[in-house]
Amino acid sequence: MNPCTTFPIASDADIVTARQQGRTFVLQLGFSSPDARVVATAISELARNIVLYAARGEIVLRPVERDGRSGVQVIARDEGPGISDINRAAIDDLSAMEGLGLGLRGTRRLVDEFEIISAAGQGTTVALKKWKT
Repeated sequence: MNPCTTFPIASDADIVTARQQGRTFVLQLGFSSPDARVVATAISELARNIVLYAARGEIVLRPVERDGRSGVQVIARDEGPGISDINRAAIDDLSAMEGLGLGLRGTRRLVDEFEIISAAGQGTTVALKKWKT
């Protein structure tokens, strides 16, 4: 398996592809089916945010290891308008304006590690890690 996989995101079809192929990617890393669904859901939410707020970007998946544990890192990045107040977006969950998605706050609860790097006018990078259980 390729150690790193990148999916361009610019449409709803790209969200579906990234979700499906991301699930396959983590299953090949040895994740359980329930954990693979969790990672696929996180990928879907991050990709949806790219389409809604930045129009285009990418999702990068890579296996990670630390202290004898293995997992996956998911990086979502775009060059969109950025997030001027990360705390409001990730904690107060203002990003869930569309109503049905988990938003950043819900995605954060799905994974073991979560980080947002963003500034208004400079795009956004969200990096998360999920460790195999």
